[in-house]
Amino acid sequence: MDDTQKPTEIEVVAWARLLKASAKLLAFVERDLKDAGLPPLAWYDALLELHRARPDGLRPGDLQQEMLLPQYNVSRLVDRLESSGYAVRRPHPQDGRGQMLQITETGTDLIKRMWDVYGRTIAANFALKLEGRDAERLAKLLSRLL
Repeated sequence: MDDTQKPTEIEVVAWARLLKASAKLLAFVERDLKDAGLPPLAWYDALLELHRARPDGLRPGDLQQEMLLPQYNVSRLVDRLESSGYAVRRPHPQDGRGQMLQITETGTDLIKRMWDVYGRTIAANFALKLEGRDAERLAKLLSRLL
């Protein structure tokens, strides 16, 4: 790799800060959900995707793609959501061997309760630390990475 392909020192600093900030903010969310007696953030993410896919639901593979988790993690998560009554598996209408996952009313209630905590955590540990149009600029910068 020649010098034109290597990041500058400030680019490495920015990268490290992005990773550290992300990890720290996610830890705050996980802590606050746990303190409120709520499930981990992955449950919220899965239920939100199922909520967005209403009324049809999602195939397990589609949920996995939306969440960017390994298949075995999604399978275990779906098992937990189903056994807790937050999601149901139904036969796929066109594919006799396939399944569709759908959120239940109890699951919808749970994401609302989780969002109350999650939203407050975002406000306290992220939004309130930004000034003026910082959030807009940050969103624009990060969109380039996505």
